Amino acid sequence: MGKLVTTHLAINAPAGAVWETLTDLAAYAAWNPFVTAASGDVGIGQRLDLTVQPPGGRGMRFRPWVTSVEPHRYLEWLGHLALPGVFDGRHSFTLTPMSSGRTLLQQSETFTGVLTPFTGSLLDRTRAGFVAMNDALARRASRPAAPQRRAT
Repeated sequence: MGKLVTTHLAINAPAGAVWETLTDLAAYAAWNPFVTAASGDVGIGQRLDLTVQPPGGRGMRFRPWVTSVEPHRYLEWLGHLALPGVFDGRHSFTLTPMSSGRTLLQQSETFTGVLTPFTGSLLDRTRAGFVAMNDALARRASRPAAPQRRAT
């Protein structure tokens, strides 16, 4: 039996801008209050190095595998605590284009494994972290582009 945490937010930016912000892992430290450090390549089969700081919780580092990538649409990774089956998290971001150049962001994680029934307030802190990240992602992706300088 698993547990699901999911959040949604309409962002005032096109899916391409949201995707570029979401997949620029090196910039996470500058804007992301939940995933405070990130590195790796966003490609299927690649391993990421992430540090997560849930609100009111202890930060932790983990190294999930990227399991699905559909540019401008979907990103998913799978992480494990210790060994697979103990406490696993399948994390995903779904971007759905909306009218007027907006994007619906869905951030979700399905937790499974033998420790899942004992997660307690972890799921509440995770949801709060998703909301904080979603809001920060919306602010970052909605920023106006820097003006282009013309050669003279």
